[in-house]
Amino acid sequence: MSVCALVLTIVACTTVPDTGRKQFNVLSPAQESQLGLTEFAKYKKSKPISRNSAYNAQVQRVARRITPVIPLKNAQWEFVVFEDKTPNAFALPGGKVGVHTGLFQITQTEAGLAAVVGHEIAHVYARHSGERVSAGLLAAGATAVAAVLTKDSSDSKRRAAVIGTGAVGTLGVLSFSRKQEIEADQLGALYMARSGYDPREAIGVWQRFAKYKQAKGGARLPQFLSTHPVDDTRIQKLNEFMPRAMAEYRGASGN
Repeated sequence: MSVCALVLTIVACTTVPDTGRKQFNVLSPAQESQLGLTEFAKYKKSKPISRNSAYNAQVQRVARRITPVIPLKNAQWEFVVFEDKTPNAFALPGGKVGVHTGLFQITQTEAGLAAVVGHEIAHVYARHSGERVSAGLLAAGATAVAAVLTKDSSDSKRRAAVIGTGAVGTLGVLSFSRKQEIEADQLGALYMARSGYDPREAIGVWQRFAKYKQAKGGARLPQFLSTHPVDDTRIQKLNEFMPRAMAEYRGASGN
């Protein structure tokens, strides 16, 4: 590893809240948020927004309960239901959350929806997108990254654009690693518990996703299932984590 890469690794080393995992991230929270806000604005222009009152009401109920337990600084929370038959959801830095109408066939209940929303917001709170982008940038050349990051701070918007161009694409559809997916499962279960939803409902949701994926066979899968591996190992890991989530759930509910 070069001296430059070593310095970057030390400077950009952060810790994921609640799990304690160390991560490498050269993007600042402000840069991530700006990219997220920009991408969400684009998405709203390209995708019709659903007028389904039942879906919208359920999403807003989940939003009211789950956002207070997620200390995302300077979040501009916005939850939007999009008219799309694919079972998809995403969250972007800055507090933007999108839910496709097709997701409700999988979630089925409000708690099930909270499981998916919690999982997606966990990716944001754990800064997984920035971590993925940072890994790619480091691989591309630490010297180039350092040059971008050490420019005059008054030109922060241009630096954010340079960092984001070509590396980020749409933050909501990044292919996260298995480690990040399991971490998001665990954090999502904690968010459910802290907001009064039974975290065991998350297991049922991922089992339904697995059945949906199996039923599709060799067909082209929605982006959500392409980037979110659903398998027995993942469900097993969530089961193993459940005692901790249930302890918080009982504490939150007073049982």
